[in-house]
Amino acid sequence: MGFNTNLKEQVINFFYAVNFSKEFLNFLWIFFSILILLLAITIGVLVLVWLERKISAGIQQRIGPEYTGPLGIIQALADGSKLLLKEDIIPSKGDIWLFNIGPAIVVIPVFLSYLVIPFGHNIILADLNIGVFFWIAICSIVPLGLLMAGYGSNNKYSFLGGLRAAAQSISYEIPLALCVLSISLLSNSLSTVDIVEAQSKYGFWGWNLWRQPIGFLAFFIASLAECERLPFDLPEAEEELVAGYQTEYSGIKFGLFYVASYLNLLVSSLFITILYLGGWHFSIPFISNSNYLEWNFNIGTNQIINVVIGIIIVLVKSYLFLFCSIMTRWTLPRVRMDQLLDLGWKFLLPIALGNLLLTASFQVILL
Repeated sequence: MGFNTNLKEQVINFFYAVNFSKEFLNFLWIFFSILILLLAITIGVLVLVWLERKISAGIQQRIGPEYTGPLGIIQALADGSKLLLKEDIIPSKGDIWLFNIGPAIVVIPVFLSYLVIPFGHNIILADLNIGVFFWIAICSIVPLGLLMAGYGSNNKYSFLGGLRAAAQSISYEIPLALCVLSISLLSNSLSTVDIVEAQSKYGFWGWNLWRQPIGFLAFFIASLAECERLPFDLPEAEEELVAGYQTEYSGIKFGLFYVASYLNLLVSSLFITILYLGGWHFSIPFISNSNYLEWNFNIGTNQIINVVIGIIIVLVKSYLFLFCSIMTRWTLPRVRMDQLLDLGWKFLLPIALGNLLLTASFQVILL
């Protein structure tokens, strides 16, 4: 576990020579890696909130955040600080345990999803052989937290929002998993690193986007529904349910729901990049990231430059999905609940299943 295997070995060997035990150094490396990941995710969420506000303002011909820092860039930080300082109110007749545990169960699985996201060949916290399966399994816990939050609030709007969230999540997790299985069949692996490496041969022509166009569209729609983005924000529809399962929450607990929604959107965009857009590899055919490292730097400097290039490529590709999701929010009207469930069970599920069977058939023929 670590960001770069060679760098990890060099650092551990250096401190081991100064009479530190390797077990202690391994623990420190894991702690340091997780701390870096948490800081990066937090900064990513703050940037994403600012981006959504500025892009939304541009679409609506408004200015958006402008005065809190340069171009309003610290507006999200100011809002977060306000939530931290607000009073934490607990409903007197609600279930205190469920009310308090619900936000944590929602946000923790989304944080754990980042463990299997690679920003480079060795820039990953946990290169599991079942990486994408781990993501699907861990995210299936989130609806339990939403149900607990809705039920524990002792509010009919909150409970209805929790029921909607659970029904929506179950409806779209199955098509999402079937699309991921199709990609795993093409790559012969469930590892996120192996899936990216399988797309590395021919630049953008090797992307799974061209081999799985139907699966890509189904995955894109299912991802928007899993993130509860418009036009699929039925669990927290303001005009119908006040704020859904968030109605009775305030302060830091409401902030956890807010952070979880943006974390989920960011992780979905990163997985679209990994599964369909070639990950950290450069998009020009027959040109790899290492071709840009012809300067006379030492090996360590070249590794750092290669890491930075890979991270930038992943973030740029992820921004495409984020931009499309923000555009969708201000373009399409909200669907009804029955339309949402019909889309998941009667349209996306048969399409994703047919795509999986077609992919399996071609793989058997080619073998």
